[in-house]
Amino acid sequence: MAEAITRRDVLIKGGTAAAGLALLPSDALARWASTTSQEAVIPWIERPSEALAGVNVLDWETLTSWVTPTEKLFRVGHYGSPVIAETDWSLKLSGLIERPRTFSLADLRQRPRQEVVMTLECAGNRGFDGFIGAVHNARWGGTPLSTVLEEAGVHADGIEVVFFGSDEGEEEIRETQVTQNFARSMSLEDAMDPDILLCYEVNGEPLPNENGFPLRLIAPGWYGVANVKWLKRIEIRDTRFVGRFMGRDYVTLREEERDGETVWAETSVGRSQINSVPAKVTTDGDRHRIHGAAWGADIVRVEVRVDDGPWRPAQLGEGQDDPYTWTFWHLDWDASAGEHGITSRAIARDGEEQPAADDPLITRKKTYWESNGQLTRGILID
Repeated sequence: MAEAITRRDVLIKGGTAAAGLALLPSDALARWASTTSQEAVIPWIERPSEALAGVNVLDWETLTSWVTPTEKLFRVGHYGSPVIAETDWSLKLSGLIERPRTFSLADLRQRPRQEVVMTLECAGNRGFDGFIGAVHNARWGGTPLSTVLEEAGVHADGIEVVFFGSDEGEEEIRETQVTQNFARSMSLEDAMDPDILLCYEVNGEPLPNENGFPLRLIAPGWYGVANVKWLKRIEIRDTRFVGRFMGRDYVTLREEERDGETVWAETSVGRSQINSVPAKVTTDGDRHRIHGAAWGADIVRVEVRVDDGPWRPAQLGEGQDDPYTWTFWHLDWDASAGEHGITSRAIARDGEEQPAADDPLITRKKTYWESNGQLTRGILID
């Protein structure tokens, strides 16, 4: 064991404090599933934050399924959670297109159906102490956005696709009070990704109200904020869209060096970042096993370090070879008595590596968005 230092000052630094059903049967899933009479979970020293219980954050220690059950999907709302009757709802497609159209939910259900299994992570996940469970992996069903846009006939000068939710709130902008709907946008090129869905189902059931009923956007590979819920209008524009949740909020502020000078970069949260978490440690009395998950990229390797020991490769399980889902992993551990710190790092197929807690990408970031540094969690072995 490494020196018996008090690890509570460093255990959450993997990007957090530094930043300020279908069940699928498989041997890998069986290895993950916890707790028989011979196997027990050893609790982490730090406990999850209870301050954000309303978003239904994941309890990693009780996770047993690769596809997250619908009732355990985390939820975040910015202007509350509107309750919408299907009969009162429609989706309007407008802006720089040849053929504006209004869809009912029945219209969308009659279109070609497509599914995607995707890990969806809140951009604030891991952004502060104890908040590490705003992520889930679910099977989403709907119709591709790209074919809807193709049929609409986007004008040559249409470059931006803006998605408006039904949720709305009051904002003050330069001393002017305005009512705004939640809205996010992406370029037309990004929006034409054939995997992006106008989604009306999750895990084979209609969307729950708190997860966006009757319709939401599902954009694989993007942080949760881009996956607009309670979707009511899509508009094609000829200029970049800047609203609260694009240009004033969900903006990462990072200090950078340029020719010996410090500059400040502000970037809008968009695509997911590579990430991993040591989820739980189990024991059957004779052996210990570290379990975890990695996501945000096409994961090809996960490595685990105990205390200051060497990095060891974990065994990948369910989800490998799919860049949109999380990958379960585990590592058998010959544990010794005492307090230990367990750290994981994920490596992508293109060579991208999850940054260390002391990497400038993490330490020079001044906002809590996109906190994906290596996470160290503490555990006490009797």
